[in-house]
Amino acid sequence: MRTVGGCIATKRLREQIMTRTLPRLAAISALVLFAAGARAETWYPYPVEVWTKPFDMAAPRNSIDYTPLERASRPWEICVSFPHMKDAYWLGVNYGAASEAERVGVKMQLVEAGGYTELNTQISQIEDCVAAGADAVVIGAISFDGLNNLVSEIRSRDIPVIDVINGMSSPELSAKSLVSFGEMGGKAGEFLADAHPRGGTPAKVAWFPGPPGAGWVEAGNEGFVNAIKGSALDLVDTKYGDTGKEAQSALVEDALETHPDLDYIAGTAVTAEAAIPILRARGLSDRVKVVSYYFTPGVDRGIARGQILAAPTDSPVIQGRIAIDQAVRILEGTNYQKHVGPALFVVTSDNHADFDSTSTLAPGGFKPVFRVN
Repeated sequence: MRTVGGCIATKRLREQIMTRTLPRLAAISALVLFAAGARAETWYPYPVEVWTKPFDMAAPRNSIDYTPLERASRPWEICVSFPHMKDAYWLGVNYGAASEAERVGVKMQLVEAGGYTELNTQISQIEDCVAAGADAVVIGAISFDGLNNLVSEIRSRDIPVIDVINGMSSPELSAKSLVSFGEMGGKAGEFLADAHPRGGTPAKVAWFPGPPGAGWVEAGNEGFVNAIKGSALDLVDTKYGDTGKEAQSALVEDALETHPDLDYIAGTAVTAEAAIPILRARGLSDRVKVVSYYFTPGVDRGIARGQILAAPTDSPVIQGRIAIDQAVRILEGTNYQKHVGPALFVVTSDNHADFDSTSTLAPGGFKPVFRVN
């Protein structure tokens, strides 16, 4: 084994990275390890991609090793706003942001709106954060376009605004810490299309991209649909809905009633997690297969147990960390990457044993952290 910047890679993974035998192994960033204690963590240097034309998701990217500041010069107050804390995906982002705030020595206040229908709540919470004296704002946006006026208002006060995870369309953003959810959806679609190429065995898939109107959902939907074009897959249903377990369970039940000959359920991590017990109860686990287009602990367990076929990971813990570092760098007048995100990696049953989830999932037992002092 070898140690690189405090991170450990097995010989097998090193060989895979060098030969690029796994899908787009520039995306092997999800396999980097870091320690469990928030203050003691050395998660860097971390392989990421930097957009050559910031905010243009189609622009070329350069691969670099990301290294954050060791310490902030003062305890800046950073407001972090998430759509909700309903699932383990956002818990992972919370863990990354809170851990990095503590490591670098800044304050963090987290607010969560309660769901993707609560745009006005998110706007109000962020306004309150700014009024209370936030030096910078990190936003996981509910809406791709719906916060643009708020971003303009905050930037007019010379307060940095960082776009994390979900994406916003405002050109006035200070920086983005996120990946292409179009590529996330595309990778899930590519996985299925490879199993059912043109002229191959036909199959029917129901697709659950997430809540309508969210930037990441629209991008993910486009990526998935484009990836399966020309394959033997028939997209028989697309069902949008909030990423709460109850909402996704109802959508899965409805799809199975409408399409009794369904072969695949593909969609959000919550969809995948909800589908497992539903398929088991209906005796369909061996016939209807499940694919997620992002990663959570439930998806991780599902892949390990053979209940979920595959899922790409966008390393949300690292995205949360980088967003905090971007905010601090901007506040301190230090050079920063304006648009950066971990490369993507598809986890399947074949490579699950080699995948280290610490860049993607919060540690077991981690509880939401709403305040770092």
